[in-house]
Amino acid sequence: MEILGYILATFVGISLGLIGSGGSILTVPILVYIMGVNPVLATAYSLFIVGSTALVGGVQSAIQKRVDFKTVLIFGIPSIAAVYATRLWLVPLIPKQLFSLGTLVVTKPIALMLLFAIVMILASISMIKSGKKSTVTDENAPMKYNYPMILIEGTIVGVLTGLVGAGGGFLIIPALVLLAKMPMKLAVGTSLFIIAAKSLIGFTGDLQGAEIIDWTLLGSFTGFAVLGIFIGILLSKKIPGDKLKKAFGWFVLIMGIYIIIKEIFFPTGANH
Repeated sequence: MEILGYILATFVGISLGLIGSGGSILTVPILVYIMGVNPVLATAYSLFIVGSTALVGGVQSAIQKRVDFKTVLIFGIPSIAAVYATRLWLVPLIPKQLFSLGTLVVTKPIALMLLFAIVMILASISMIKSGKKSTVTDENAPMKYNYPMILIEGTIVGVLTGLVGAGGGFLIIPALVLLAKMPMKLAVGTSLFIIAAKSLIGFTGDLQGAEIIDWTLLGSFTGFAVLGIFIGILLSKKIPGDKLKKAFGWFVLIMGIYIIIKEIFFPTGANH
């Protein structure tokens, strides 16, 4: 199972390299269902894996002048503050057992996986829709910043990242294209830098907790994901982004529904 997990880790990187999002949507289920990591810890691991992989992709994008650093700061600062605060204070406050529904006892890990599945389904709908009709922005058009909306979106994405370990690329990219009128390729590169900064800083919030980090697993998984992002960047030059995004959206939708069914009807001991 571990070998399968590392093969799938490469796909995490490929997804980030190709469409600038989807890394954490794959990472958390792989860690929980294939590598046997506790869901709460998996959201922390996801922050490190996705953050490190996105940083490599972000540097690559910066070399190709596909990063707008002004937007990284405007969007990134509230997002980073929100994700750090969420990991350090909000996640530890969530009780181990939330409530019962008949025979189903909703524990903190189950609740996080269900929230994650809902995020996956919403993300998949956004990806499927954007696959049907792509947002075309003129490469040479001046960018217009809607500062209040970018700040609010940054904070919301930060809290969500902190709770479920999702990098939020599927939320960041549409926000940059719509709110800053940013060209798609520039939005993908900028998104990678924002994901990297807030995910890695959010992970430091976990280092101050009582969780024991398996650095061997974390390092190996991240290594394969980084290899994947290089493959993804190469493939992005050959595969039309819209077609790929739509196909990935359907895959994410199926995964989200699977997680909801599994957590409600077949919860494993590890999740309690």
